[in-house]
Amino acid sequence: MPENPVPDYADGAGLLGDAPARSAQSTCLRVVVAGAGVVGRSIARDLLGGGHEVVLIDKRRSVFDSDPVDGARQEVGDACEMSVLARLGVEDTDVVVAATGDDKVNLVVSLLAKTEFAVSRVVARINEPRNEWLFDDRWGVDVAVSTPRLIVSVVEEAVSVGDVVRLMTLRRGGANIVSVTLPEQTPLAGRPVGRVRLPRDVALVAILRGGRVVVPEPDVPFEPGDELLFVAPETAEKELSQVILQG
Repeated sequence: MPENPVPDYADGAGLLGDAPARSAQSTCLRVVVAGAGVVGRSIARDLLGGGHEVVLIDKRRSVFDSDPVDGARQEVGDACEMSVLARLGVEDTDVVVAATGDDKVNLVVSLLAKTEFAVSRVVARINEPRNEWLFDDRWGVDVAVSTPRLIVSVVEEAVSVGDVVRLMTLRRGGANIVSVTLPEQTPLAGRPVGRVRLPRDVALVAILRGGRVVVPEPDVPFEPGDELLFVAPETAEKELSQVILQG
């Protein structure tokens, strides 16, 4: 694993970029965010805007002095120390987000949150793609987000109409969130969702069409240019691509 952490300003805002917005009626969550750099503060503000309770921790007091996050409980401390996590009340937390610029720190925070405090949902940021294989349930990670991978996915999506593009890995379920954009001459045009036989263990979860989200009800027809979002195991991605391209 690389010794030098990725500078925090280089990490983008990928951790929440693909997360669905919550409605005003959604349950209020208590979330601890480790790492108050650019990404950590962005996550905290988005969560606060959704009506959630946020605890933001960082070893650097200066980040809170220079750019405080109004509405969040801001704590100075090392999130890799159990005593600090206990002080934050992590045992009563719904979600822990390990969002620092150091993969080693994110792994330790994730492991402690899951094994010592039984947090039900742990999200971890991956800074170095070469470390991605470490971010799984063995380290307490439920969802691992790699900003470089998301950027690559966006680039691939722009040039790979009809191909399966992996957006995110869901560690707990052993599956991926993947995207497929239907080409102009798709054989699926006009065919209802319910009449397309998908591979085993593959679920169509949303259709993005003309800037809006379409719920994939059985009678909804596909249209050229639709971006289809699936949850699928890696082993089914090739078969899924064949279904989309061949109809």
